Amino acid sequence: MPIFILNEEFVFPNPKEAEEGIIAIGGDLNPYRILEAYRRGIFPWYDENSPILWHSPDPRMVLFPSRLKISKSMKSLFRKNRFNVTFDRDFSQVIAKCADVRYKNRKDTWITKEMEEAYKQLSQFGWAHSVEVWNKNGQLVGGLYGIVMGKCFFGESMFSLEDNASKFGFIALVQNLNLRGFEMIDCQVYTSHLASLGAEMISRNDFLLYLEKYLERNIEPQNWKDWKFENLILQ
Repeated sequence: MPIFILNEEFVFPNPKEAEEGIIAIGGDLNPYRILEAYRRGIFPWYDENSPILWHSPDPRMVLFPSRLKISKSMKSLFRKNRFNVTFDRDFSQVIAKCADVRYKNRKDTWITKEMEEAYKQLSQFGWAHSVEVWNKNGQLVGGLYGIVMGKCFFGESMFSLEDNASKFGFIALVQNLNLRGFEMIDCQVYTSHLASLGAEMISRNDFLLYLEKYLERNIEPQNWKDWKFENLILQ
Protein backbone atom coordinates (compact mmCIF):
# COMPACT_ATOMS: atom_id res chain seq x y z
CA MET A 1 0.00 0.00 0.00
CA PRO A 2 1.35 3.52 -0.81
CA ILE A 3 2.00 5.77 2.18
CA PHE A 4 -1.12 7.83 2.88
CA ILE A 5 -0.74 11.63 2.66
CA LEU A 6 -2.71 13.36 5.39
CA ASN A 7 -4.81 16.47 4.84
CA GLU A 8 -6.73 18.73 7.20
CA GLU A 9 -9.09 15.92 8.23
CA PHE A 10 -8.18 13.83 11.26
CA VAL A 11 -8.43 10.56 9.33
CA PHE A 12 -5.91 7.71 9.16
CA PRO A 13 -5.83 4.61 6.96
CA ASN A 14 -6.06 1.10 8.38
CA PRO A 15 -2.81 0.56 10.34
CA LYS A 16 -2.74 -3.08 9.23
CA GLU A 17 -1.74 -1.84 5.80
CA ALA A 18 1.37 0.01 6.97
CA GLU A 19 4.50 -0.78 4.98
CA GLU A 20 7.59 -1.19 7.18
CA GLY A 21 5.74 0.54 10.00
CA ILE A 22 5.06 3.86 8.25
CA ILE A 23 1.36 4.39 7.58
CA ALA A 24 1.09 8.10 6.71
CA ILE A 25 2.98 11.31 6.13
CA GLY A 26 2.21 14.97 6.66
CA GLY A 27 -0.69 16.59 8.44
CA ASP A 28 0.03 18.46 11.66
CA LEU A 29 0.38 17.84 15.38
CA ASN A 30 -3.03 19.10 16.38
CA PRO A 31 -3.73 17.40 19.73
CA TYR A 32 -6.95 15.87 18.41
CA ARG A 33 -5.13 14.39 15.43
CA ILE A 34 -2.58 12.87 17.81
CA LEU A 35 -5.34 11.38 19.97
CA GLU A 36 -7.04 9.89 16.93
CA ALA A 37 -3.72 8.35 15.92
CA TYR A 38 -3.25 6.68 19.31
CA ARG A 39 -6.79 5.33 19.21
CA ARG A 40 -5.84 3.55 16.00
CA GLY A 41 -2.46 2.25 17.17
CA ILE A 42 -0.48 4.96 15.35
CA PHE A 43 2.00 7.52 16.68
CA PRO A 44 4.13 10.37 15.24
CA TRP A 45 7.87 9.71 14.99
CA TYR A 46 10.22 11.79 12.87
CA ASP A 47 13.18 14.17 13.13
CA GLU A 48 13.79 17.83 12.40
CA ASN A 49 14.93 17.08 8.85
CA SER A 50 11.83 15.19 7.72
CA PRO A 51 8.08 15.76 7.43
CA ILE A 52 5.79 14.31 10.09
CA LEU A 53 5.80 10.51 9.81
CA TRP A 54 3.10 8.35 11.38
CA HIS A 55 4.04 4.84 12.47
CA SER A 56 2.34 1.58 13.38
CA PRO A 57 5.17 -0.97 13.74
CA ASP A 58 4.81 -4.72 13.47
CA PRO A 59 5.68 -6.30 15.84
CA ARG A 60 4.95 -3.95 18.72
CA MET A 61 6.62 -3.87 22.13
CA VAL A 62 4.27 -3.79 25.11
CA LEU A 63 4.37 -4.42 28.83
CA PHE A 64 1.45 -5.92 30.70
CA PRO A 65 1.71 -4.37 34.19
CA SER A 66 1.21 -7.67 36.03
CA ARG A 67 4.28 -9.09 34.22
CA LEU A 68 6.69 -6.39 35.40
CA LYS A 69 10.13 -7.77 36.33
CA ILE A 70 12.07 -6.08 39.12
CA SER A 71 15.69 -7.04 39.70
CA LYS A 72 17.15 -7.56 43.17
CA SER A 73 19.25 -4.43 42.79
CA MET A 74 16.20 -2.32 41.97
CA LYS A 75 14.23 -3.81 44.85
CA SER A 76 17.09 -2.73 47.10
CA LEU A 77 16.84 0.86 45.81
CA PHE A 78 13.12 0.90 46.52
CA ARG A 79 13.60 -0.44 50.03
CA LYS A 80 16.13 2.33 50.64
CA ASN A 81 13.75 4.92 49.16
CA ARG A 82 16.62 6.02 46.93
CA PHE A 83 14.41 8.45 45.01
CA ASN A 84 11.11 10.24 45.41
CA VAL A 85 8.51 9.96 42.65
CA THR A 86 5.76 12.41 41.72
CA PHE A 87 3.17 12.53 38.95
CA ASP A 88 2.34 15.51 36.74
CA ARG A 89 4.43 17.80 38.91
CA ASP A 90 6.41 19.28 36.00
CA PHE A 91 5.49 17.90 32.58
CA SER A 92 7.25 20.71 30.72
CA GLN A 93 10.58 20.06 32.40
CA VAL A 94 10.34 16.30 31.88
CA ILE A 95 9.74 16.51 28.13
CA ALA A 96 12.42 19.19 27.77
CA LYS A 97 14.99 17.03 29.55
CA CYS A 98 14.03 13.98 27.47
CA ALA A 99 14.82 15.99 24.35
CA ASP A 100 17.96 17.57 25.83
CA VAL A 101 19.50 14.30 27.05
CA ARG A 102 19.01 12.64 23.66
CA TYR A 103 20.52 15.65 21.89
CA LYS A 104 23.58 15.71 24.17
CA ASN A 105 24.06 11.97 23.62
CA ARG A 106 23.96 12.64 19.87
CA LYS A 107 21.00 10.39 19.33
CA ASP A 108 18.29 11.11 16.79
CA THR A 109 15.47 12.87 18.59
CA TRP A 110 11.86 13.08 17.51
CA ILE A 111 11.13 15.55 20.30
CA THR A 112 11.23 18.66 18.17
CA LYS A 113 9.97 21.99 19.47
CA GLU A 114 6.74 21.30 17.58
CA MET A 115 6.39 17.95 19.36
CA GLU A 116 7.11 19.52 22.73
CA GLU A 117 4.36 22.09 22.28
CA ALA A 118 1.84 19.51 21.08
CA TYR A 119 2.38 17.17 24.03
CA LYS A 120 2.40 20.05 26.49
CA GLN A 121 -1.04 20.93 25.16
CA LEU A 122 -2.13 17.32 25.63
CA SER A 123 -0.85 17.53 29.19
CA GLN A 124 -2.92 20.64 29.83
CA PHE A 125 -5.98 18.82 28.47
CA GLY A 126 -5.37 15.82 30.78
CA TRP A 127 -4.31 13.32 28.10
CA ALA A 128 -0.52 13.37 28.50
CA HIS A 129 1.13 12.67 31.85
CA SER A 130 4.57 12.78 33.36
CA VAL A 131 6.47 10.92 36.06
CA GLU A 132 9.19 12.84 37.90
CA VAL A 133 12.05 11.25 39.82
CA TRP A 134 13.80 13.41 42.43
CA ASN A 135 16.98 12.74 44.38
CA LYS A 136 17.35 13.45 48.08
CA ASN A 137 18.51 17.00 47.29
CA GLY A 138 15.24 17.76 45.54
CA GLN A 139 16.77 17.74 42.05
CA LEU A 140 14.90 16.30 39.06
CA VAL A 141 17.16 13.45 37.94
CA GLY A 142 14.85 11.24 35.91
CA GLY A 143 11.42 10.97 34.41
CA LEU A 144 9.18 9.88 31.61
CA TYR A 145 5.98 10.90 29.86
CA GLY A 146 3.25 9.43 27.71
CA ILE A 147 -0.40 9.44 26.70
CA VAL A 148 -3.22 7.83 28.67
CA MET A 149 -6.38 6.53 27.04
CA GLY A 150 -8.78 4.04 28.56
CA LYS A 151 -6.78 1.39 30.39
CA CYS A 152 -3.60 1.95 28.35
CA PHE A 153 -0.49 4.05 28.87
CA PHE A 154 1.36 4.92 25.66
CA GLY A 155 4.97 5.59 26.63
CA GLU A 156 6.88 8.21 24.67
CA SER A 157 10.30 8.91 26.18
CA MET A 158 12.33 8.86 29.39
CA PHE A 159 15.54 10.40 30.68
CA SER A 160 18.01 9.72 33.48
CA LEU A 161 20.67 11.98 34.99
CA GLU A 162 21.60 9.54 37.77
CA ASP A 163 22.05 5.78 37.59
CA ASN A 164 18.73 3.89 37.67
CA ALA A 165 16.63 7.06 38.01
CA SER A 166 14.49 6.47 34.92
CA LYS A 167 14.17 2.76 35.70
CA PHE A 168 13.05 3.66 39.24
CA GLY A 169 10.41 6.00 37.82
CA PHE A 170 9.22 3.46 35.27
CA ILE A 171 8.82 0.71 37.87
CA ALA A 172 6.95 3.10 40.16
CA LEU A 173 4.66 4.05 37.28
CA VAL A 174 3.93 0.44 36.28
CA GLN A 175 3.12 -0.57 39.85
CA ASN A 176 0.79 2.39 40.26
CA LEU A 177 -0.89 1.72 36.93
CA ASN A 178 -1.41 -1.92 37.90
CA LEU A 179 -2.92 -0.80 41.19
CA ARG A 180 -5.42 1.32 39.26
CA GLY A 181 -6.50 -1.37 36.83
CA PHE A 182 -4.47 -0.44 33.76
CA GLU A 183 -4.06 -3.34 31.34
CA MET A 184 -1.30 -2.44 28.89
CA ILE A 185 1.71 -0.15 28.43
CA ASP A 186 2.69 0.57 24.84
CA CYS A 187 6.49 0.68 24.53
CA GLN A 188 6.31 1.05 20.72
CA VAL A 189 9.62 -0.49 19.59
CA TYR A 190 12.10 -2.95 21.08
CA THR A 191 14.77 -1.89 23.55
CA SER A 192 16.83 -4.23 25.74
CA HIS A 193 16.23 -1.85 28.66
CA LEU A 194 12.46 -2.40 28.53
CA ALA A 195 12.82 -6.11 27.75
CA SER A 196 14.74 -6.51 31.01
CA LEU A 197 11.70 -5.08 32.82
CA GLY A 198 9.30 -7.58 31.30
CA ALA A 199 8.22 -5.90 28.06
CA GLU A 200 7.56 -8.26 25.17
CA MET A 201 6.97 -8.20 21.43
CA ILE A 202 3.51 -8.96 20.08
CA SER A 203 2.08 -8.78 16.57
CA ARG A 204 0.42 -5.60 15.37
CA ASN A 205 -2.83 -7.52 14.92
CA ASP A 206 -2.77 -8.60 18.57
CA PHE A 207 -1.89 -5.07 19.65
CA LEU A 208 -4.88 -3.66 17.78
CA LEU A 209 -7.15 -6.27 19.34
CA TYR A 210 -5.92 -5.28 22.81
CA LEU A 211 -6.57 -1.63 21.97
CA GLU A 212 -10.12 -2.42 20.95
CA LYS A 213 -10.60 -4.23 24.26
CA TYR A 214 -8.92 -1.74 26.59
CA LEU A 215 -9.90 1.60 25.06
CA GLU A 216 -13.30 2.32 26.49
CA ARG A 217 -15.83 4.06 24.28
CA ASN A 218 -16.26 7.06 26.55
CA ILE A 219 -12.62 7.90 27.14
CA GLU A 220 -12.11 10.81 29.50
CA PRO A 221 -8.89 12.70 30.32
CA GLN A 222 -7.42 11.89 33.71
CA ASN A 223 -6.03 13.92 36.59
CA TRP A 224 -2.81 12.55 38.04
CA LYS A 225 -1.90 15.60 40.10
CA ASP A 226 -3.34 13.99 43.24
CA TRP A 227 -1.60 10.66 42.73
CA LYS A 228 0.64 9.63 45.59
CA PHE A 229 3.70 7.46 45.10
CA GLU A 230 2.77 3.92 46.14
CA ASN A 231 6.01 2.10 47.00
CA LEU A 232 4.47 -1.36 46.72
CA ILE A 233 7.79 -3.09 47.31
CA LEU A 234 7.64 -1.90 50.92
CA GLN A 235 4.10 -3.23 51.39
